[in-house]
Amino acid sequence: MTEITLRSGREKSVLRRHPWIFSGAVASGIAGLGEIVRVRSAKGETLGYGCFSPDSQIRVRMISFGEGPAPDEKFISNRVRESVERRRLTAPWMFSEPEAGCPQGAARLVNAEADGLPGVVADCYAGWVVCQFTSTFAESWKSVIAEALAGSVPNCKGVSARSDVEVRRKEGLSVSDGLEILSGSEPPEVIEIAEGPARFLVDVRKGHKTGFYLDQRDARAAVGALAKGREVLNCFCYTGGFGIYAAVGGASKVTQVDVSSDALALAARNLERTRGASAAAASAACEVEQVEADVFKYLRECRDRGRKFGMIVLDPPKFAETKSQLDKAARGYKDINLLAMKLLDKDGILATFSCSGAMDAEFFDTILAEAAQDARRGFQVVGRTGHAADHPVSLAFPEGRYLKGVILRAI
Repeated sequence: MTEITLRSGREKSVLRRHPWIFSGAVASGIAGLGEIVRVRSAKGETLGYGCFSPDSQIRVRMISFGEGPAPDEKFISNRVRESVERRRLTAPWMFSEPEAGCPQGAARLVNAEADGLPGVVADCYAGWVVCQFTSTFAESWKSVIAEALAGSVPNCKGVSARSDVEVRRKEGLSVSDGLEILSGSEPPEVIEIAEGPARFLVDVRKGHKTGFYLDQRDARAAVGALAKGREVLNCFCYTGGFGIYAAVGGASKVTQVDVSSDALALAARNLERTRGASAAAASAACEVEQVEADVFKYLRECRDRGRKFGMIVLDPPKFAETKSQLDKAARGYKDINLLAMKLLDKDGILATFSCSGAMDAEFFDTILAEAAQDARRGFQVVGRTGHAADHPVSLAFPEGRYLKGVILRAI
């Protein structure tokens, strides 16, 4: 087995069980793409085993720590099964039969480094598992991972993979559109899932991430609980999740805004499915308007027309991929939050989010405080949200804590 030796003093992060070893920390040793390597300190101590990536700045991604046998097929399979089994606590609906006439729910079953499987994301939508493999480890072991998922997910209908994420290029991996079927059958064009009072149709081929923002489950529920009697503006609405929860929660009107006509079309279908799902959802008879527009321009138009809203949701795409992009991202976040703050009624609610991992929660709070100062309005923090429980974050890997949500009330 190839051995990788670290420079003196560079073993500290590995001893803290941080899974990334950057190229500058490596003193000697080179291996092939995806090869399992033994990692040693400058003193020769075995620190653990990882997967080598010759083209990436993250040269080794740790799989296991300390002495012990090198990870093999059985080791990887067991780790996948353990990850799925842990969801019995955080996503119990995945292990029980849905009610008659109700579609099954959805959950994340593998959350990459947090589950000890770097670069592996596996989301399950009503029995269909859709993966993203963004590291050389994930790509090299994908057949083993797929087989383990198929054998451990209850009533698994199929396992497929999307390879359309640009981060794969940094690992020396190809990027391509479409689904690769790894096990079982090919999923349908859209998959219907149940989430609380809502029903969503998920496009696992062209939708964002693996098709849906499962990580925002708790935030959608929080918005729904605060929406009663309010006119709600849902910006960057994608397929309508926050707006649908607001409608079911008793909003007086919901306006869904997105630049994508395809996303808005699916949002309309999701609202129809939700209203047909139960008497409670059907009673949410508030008007729902859909607007195809650039959110920045739309917010400025609302400002110029003197529009006011009782609640505004800002859930934009990632503005910063790296720390070098933070200054530009900060200007974008401040701009949309400042505009939204000016559009709120007295006692209005702003639910605002950042999924930029390069921006920490403290910096996001600073941006919001500066926006409030420029808006010349006072705000209270009445809630915070983050990843849903099936998206765990490792204490040793703070980079996995990318999602930040702050719920503000104007005073």
